[in-house]
Amino acid sequence: MLSVRNLDTYYGRAHVLSDVALDVAAGEVAALLGRNGAGKSTTLKSIVGWVPPRSGEIVFDGRRIERLPMWRIARSGLGYVPEDRRVFTDLSVTENLDAGRQHGGWSVDRVFALFPNLAEARDRPAGRISGGEQQMLAIGRCLMGNPSCILLDEPSEGLAPVIVDQLAAAIRDLKSSGVAILLSEQNWRFASAVADRAYVIEAGRIRYSAAMRELAADEGARARYLAV
Repeated sequence: MLSVRNLDTYYGRAHVLSDVALDVAAGEVAALLGRNGAGKSTTLKSIVGWVPPRSGEIVFDGRRIERLPMWRIARSGLGYVPEDRRVFTDLSVTENLDAGRQHGGWSVDRVFALFPNLAEARDRPAGRISGGEQQMLAIGRCLMGNPSCILLDEPSEGLAPVIVDQLAAAIRDLKSSGVAILLSEQNWRFASAVADRAYVIEAGRIRYSAAMRELAADEGARARYLAV
């Protein structure tokens, strides 16, 4: 579904991503793991066109997208949920979902079925719901665009364990429906609960890639690349 090869991205003269390569299949969750500043968020922003790469190839659903504008990438079926959520705080939960609506399979009721917490807060301004509910709302708004692949940037950051467990259940539901997910994370427990494949990034380079079960068994790799 998504294939990245030889991706190089710069901020001005700073070379922040070097030769990044990864793949995500339909119905698969791939976790991009690493410490703060390793390049996780920049990788997702480069794929979706927010920070256009200097060189490399990004193929989504059989089509090269690295030179397309961000809006065309989004309309092609590649969804993106940023780290800071960016919900419309003055709009209600339902209005936020309607803002992302495209014709297709996802509806407000379907999002509410995936995230029951949102159904209970449907008429509440998004600025008056909890951080965990805002994260659910950001994912739900993305789903209203009917993506076949979703990039999730640090979805568990700062959330209570019970909310993290609910997000994990929702991600597993999305995976079972065939959606591909690339998940940027520092939370090892959360990533290992949902991901099939793991990539570890350090200083803008992919240093390790394996099935998640292999990384779970490789204490040396976790200590080297993920321990704080």
